[in-house]
Amino acid sequence: MSKKKDKKKEETVDQVENSEKDVMDNSEESTEKKSDKSEETKEKSLEEKYEELQSKYLLLYSDFDNFRKRTIKEKAETLSRASGDVIKDLLVVLDDFERAISTNENVDDPEAVKEGFKLIHHKMLNILQSKGLEAMDAKGEPFDSDKHEAITQIPVEDEDQKGKVVDVVERGYNLKGSVLRYAKVVVGQ
Repeated sequence: MSKKKDKKKEETVDQVENSEKDVMDNSEESTEKKSDKSEETKEKSLEEKYEELQSKYLLLYSDFDNFRKRTIKEKAETLSRASGDVIKDLLVVLDDFERAISTNENVDDPEAVKEGFKLIHHKMLNILQSKGLEAMDAKGEPFDSDKHEAITQIPVEDEDQKGKVVDVVERGYNLKGSVLRYAKVVVGQ
């Protein structure tokens, strides 16, 4: 009897072990299924995030590219309008020159011709000054490479003239505070 009891005990123990294994297997399978599902959802969510970020990037890139193109176009239009305004204002001076040329063909008085050219020069200078042009006064000033371009140096007798502008070959101009054209000068040595 003891053998039968032992056998029954063994069978019972085997059954319990088998049932435990089944439970463990089932829980492992369910855990694997859950982890597989969670990995799939994670992968899907990562792919969705990637697609979302990719579309945002493309939108941002295209917006920036459109902004860049629009800015370039606006700059070109602004420059065109600005130069158009200057040219429009200078057409008046061109008209004055044409009238002066046609009038000077029949004029014998050189003083009248000189006076006409002075008036045209004054008119043109006023137009350019209204646009922000300023003439540089360089003669007698110390040489400054930020404003002057030295063409040559000449010896001077006066010590005060050394390193200073002795003569201006071509006048320099500033446009709204910055150098538009450097003055071509002769510097004392």
